[in-house]
Amino acid sequence: MNQESYYRWWQRTDLCYQREQLLFAGRRVQDLADQFGTPSFVYSTSRIQENLTRLHTALTAADLAGQYSLHYAMKANRFAPLLTFLKQTGLCGIDACSPGEVEHAVSCGFAPSDISFTASSLSAQDLAVLARYDGIFMDCDSLHAIHCWGQLKPHTKIGLRVNPAMGIGRAANDKLHYAGDVTTKFGIYQEQFAEALDIAKSYGLQVSKIHFHTGCGYLTPQLEQLERIITHCFWFVDQAGQVERVNIGGGLGVPHVDADQPLALERWAAVLHRQFGAQGLHVEIEPGDYIVKDAGLLLLGKTFVERKKNTVFVGVDAGFNIAPEPAYYNLPFQPVPLHYDDSTCAAMSVVGNINEALDVWYEQAWLPDLTAHRHLALINAGAYSSAMASNHCMRGQFKEFLLF
Repeated sequence: MNQESYYRWWQRTDLCYQREQLLFAGRRVQDLADQFGTPSFVYSTSRIQENLTRLHTALTAADLAGQYSLHYAMKANRFAPLLTFLKQTGLCGIDACSPGEVEHAVSCGFAPSDISFTASSLSAQDLAVLARYDGIFMDCDSLHAIHCWGQLKPHTKIGLRVNPAMGIGRAANDKLHYAGDVTTKFGIYQEQFAEALDIAKSYGLQVSKIHFHTGCGYLTPQLEQLERIITHCFWFVDQAGQVERVNIGGGLGVPHVDADQPLALERWAAVLHRQFGAQGLHVEIEPGDYIVKDAGLLLLGKTFVERKKNTVFVGVDAGFNIAPEPAYYNLPFQPVPLHYDDSTCAAMSVVGNINEALDVWYEQAWLPDLTAHRHLALINAGAYSSAMASNHCMRGQFKEFLLF
């Protein structure tokens, strides 16, 4: 990456340098770091609303108005003020994957009828909690789950999560695949689907939805694979017979490096129109990542800059445990200075304060001389960051703020 592309590929109207200062959501990021301290996550409500509106606009333009619904996958970010804001927009429901998420969503204003629930390896206690929420829609992902739900809620409508043995994800990153050549725990495979339907029938359960989520982070180059997956999953729809809805999961990605281009939403929506436009099926979509990821920054304090052999290391005051996506999924968070610097950039590795070898935020980041800098910001920290944090090495402390 050259110096110009480093400063330009990620910039947009609400995240950019003006008068040599980094601005985010109309605020000087240096002021945010000084006020809130570090490490702190900051989230932009305006960007979240823009992302939701952009999705609705693309789907409406593809003649899918009235035929779809958005369900925010709250495992991406469960910060209560953020969830309350989403409820107030009226632009999405909730996709939940644990009883705790259901209770949390309800506490933030969502009704049980706003919630689509899909999870695996549910215990008897999990199911007992879920059964108390009349109106919640259950997607069963195993034969075991169908048996258990049928005993608790016979003669109701359910969805079946299926596994088409086909995966999708950003670039060739198989860590983002939920299905594919490797057998996974997710969903009911084709070989067991007839048995699943028989079990549902034995409890008087009507299979009214087919659910599949086969990977995440995909961009425009992966849309052909998405279409192949949807085409394949119509086999399950046809076998079930009385299907009213199809849940295609989430997976919509955002750019992480300068080589990435934003997902072409009009092409994505066109895929959905070709597949579902004439089918009379309602389409559910769970774009948690797309809604909040690029609406968040992680503010970090610089601790040191030091050359070791041929590598310059930049230390910061938080480690991978508070935002583990780069370590777990090889999805980098681009580090950016809070002040524009036109000095010559050099490759540096940004590292955290955890005593683990994988505690590397970004290898060989293109950064200017940081001698006079006190902070760095990591972009794309709005999803699968704070929600996945741990207290490893007892360094799990961070703060979160919602910007209006």
